[in-house]
Formats: sequence, C-alpha cells, structure tokens
Amino acid sequence: MPTDYKELVGLIIGLINIIIPTIFAAMFVYFVWKMIDSWIIHAGDGKKVEEGKSYAVSAVIAFVVMISAWGIVAMIKSTLFG
Repeated sequence: MPTDYKELVGLIIGLINIIIPTIFAAMFVYFVWKMIDSWIIHAGDGKKVEEGKSYAVSAVIAFVVMISAWGIVAMIKSTLFG
C-alpha cells in the first residue's frame, strides 16, 4: 500500500507498464489470427480477403496509436519523476 503520492504514482505507472504490453500481445495475437483467417484459410473468398486488408490497415493504425501513447506516458514519467 502506497504511503505517499510518489509511491502511488509509481504503483500506477508500474501497473500501466504491465497492462500495456499485455494489451499489445493480445492485440498482436488477434491480428495474426485475423490475417491467417482472411488470407490463408479463406484465400479464395474475395470478400474475406478484402476484409482482411481493411483489418490490416486498421490494426497497423491502432498499433501506431498505442505505441505513441506508450511513448508519451514514458516521456511524462521520465520528465516528472526522473
């Protein structure tokens, strides 16, 4: 249990540092599964292939946003708490 503000913030940052990589890993596994499903399992279905392309673009954008957010949090952490 944190006893002061710095420990509380450290606890929250520690939780964020655990949660974000877990979200990245889950999202990556889901992304890989969708690509296998769209481009390998249903390769002959034009609708599924197009759906996979659309999903791939959306996933790449989501990865970029998540990495940027993680970088901003790291920057704030290092700026405020050394």
